[in-house]
Amino acid sequence: MHVLRTLWIEWQLAIGFLREGRVQSLMIMVGVAVGVAVIVFIAALIQGLQDNIIERTLGTQAHIRLLAQDEVNVVLPSALGTVQLVQEDKRAQRLRSINNWQQISATLDQLPGLMAVSPVVSGPAFARRGEALESVALMGIDVGRYLNVIPLGDYIVNGHLRVGAGDALIGRLLADDLGVRVGSKLRLETGQQNNTVVNIAGIFELGVRELDSRYVYLDLKQAQSLLDLPGGVTVIDLTITDIFAANAIAAQVERLTSLNAESWIETNAQLMNALSAQSLSTNMIIVFVAISVAFGIASVLSVSVVQRTREIGILRATGATRQQVLRVFLIQGAVFSLLGSVFGIVASYVLVWGFNTYGPGLFYIPVSPILVVLAILLATMTGVLAAAVPARRAASLDPVVAIRYV
Repeated sequence: MHVLRTLWIEWQLAIGFLREGRVQSLMIMVGVAVGVAVIVFIAALIQGLQDNIIERTLGTQAHIRLLAQDEVNVVLPSALGTVQLVQEDKRAQRLRSINNWQQISATLDQLPGLMAVSPVVSGPAFARRGEALESVALMGIDVGRYLNVIPLGDYIVNGHLRVGAGDALIGRLLADDLGVRVGSKLRLETGQQNNTVVNIAGIFELGVRELDSRYVYLDLKQAQSLLDLPGGVTVIDLTITDIFAANAIAAQVERLTSLNAESWIETNAQLMNALSAQSLSTNMIIVFVAISVAFGIASVLSVSVVQRTREIGILRATGATRQQVLRVFLIQGAVFSLLGSVFGIVASYVLVWGFNTYGPGLFYIPVSPILVVLAILLATMTGVLAAAVPARRAASLDPVVAIRYV
């Protein structure tokens, strides 16, 4: 009970000092509010930009791709007593199936951390319509599995998502180049005497020029027949729960399956460098803003200590301990930063709402509750730490000297 009474007295003294210097208190709280608003808005802006970039990048590709091991030349041992000099060229890689892909897929289905497993058969071909001839990439898919990797239905701009029974999907740029539309016929030639004519059931637009101008989606069995890989697949696509753990999971899957595992981080190294640079710049902004807020609080409280030297001396002379005086000024720092951070959070929500409502509309800025809590904690801790130096100075004042101070 005595402790609560003491804390209440210290609280009243701290609030009383704040009320006496209303202008100074208001200015420092505005400074804290601006700092918190900048931290939250910039962090949310960078996070929204990164989410948008990752969504656009990974929305059209798997997180991890499993491929068969490269074929290598077999060099026969030299005869006994002879020296063999070998000049070896890398062996040309032929289109071939992944061995035991059904068992591998079933095993990966049970692996923690994987969201989807989709076997795919892919290979080169030509698409012909009249005199028009285009090089394309055939993609044979199991629709049920593939949609868990890439939501192809979200990218259909004409027609329907339908493959199999002679139906196919092609990219919008490829359709423009060939002059075809939904319902048109298209001849696919693989150069292996396995040609066929398909009906264009739908046209998609993934937003990646290379894919929209080359991809042709077929049923898995139809593509296997065209590419002369009956019952085989060339790639197993995976999606994972934690996209930034792709390298670690790829290494784990590679050890488990003895296949080559390529993660999206490896194939998008420049993107990862850009994301790292953005995160670094955000952290630097937060650090400098926090330092600015800390200096502002410390300077105001230092002035407050000088202005209230006599009052502090009287408090010490009437029995107030050094710890009590110290806590009075620490409470002021906490109040400064806490109230300022609340106003700053409100201001940041206004800024985010303005950007999302009246901005360019390139991407949406989300505000994470975790970010809000961290910003408030950061501001409050900064305020308390910044108040520590002037608070120690106030607590160390000699009562007799302080009372005689003019």
